[in-house]
Amino acid sequence: MALRKLAVLAMGALMTMAVASVHAEDGDEDNVASKVPAQAQICAGCHGPDGNSLVPMFPKIAGQHPEYLEKQLKNIKSNVRLSPVMMAIVAPLSDEDMALLGTYFSQQPAKPGTPGTSGPGSVGEKIYHGGIPGAGVPACASCHGAQGAGIAPGFPRLAGQHANYTSTQVKAFRDGQRKNDAAKMMRMVSAKMTDEDIAAVADYIQGLK
Repeated sequence: MALRKLAVLAMGALMTMAVASVHAEDGDEDNVASKVPAQAQICAGCHGPDGNSLVPMFPKIAGQHPEYLEKQLKNIKSNVRLSPVMMAIVAPLSDEDMALLGTYFSQQPAKPGTPGTSGPGSVGEKIYHGGIPGAGVPACASCHGAQGAGIAPGFPRLAGQHANYTSTQVKAFRDGQRKNDAAKMMRMVSAKMTDEDIAAVADYIQGLK
């Protein structure tokens, strides 16, 4: 466990420097990383200094509901939500630290994602706004909003989220690997979705603003 924690911390530090370098190359004169609260420095390694992750496997957390972010951190720390990599990071965090992180990242402007191929008229759009009636899948928009802004505190913002991450999480709910959804809602919905359904709606979500 100690070696895993050290490896995670090292990876985070390296990625933080890489992200800061990208911002500098883009002409951002401010040192982005230096403005991140101490508690959030390690988060910046994977999620970006402002929560706008550049890596598809790591979720964007900028603009996310603070209560939702705090809940996820607490769930991971208590093993309600399984995440080996995150477990080592949240282990030393206090409740106050997690509340601060939720507030900080919720206040960062969310940057739009790169639109995929699932635009207007696509299967992804139809599932997001109309569900899959024949399979008993409700519209994603009913809980996450027409533009993916989510409904605080329980239904997260989805707009612009990496399709890779969204697909992974929906499948995790479907396969019983993730179980921290209220009233088993995501598990019941995802159980009725195929891999193709999930990929299509995740692609559409990535393009929402």
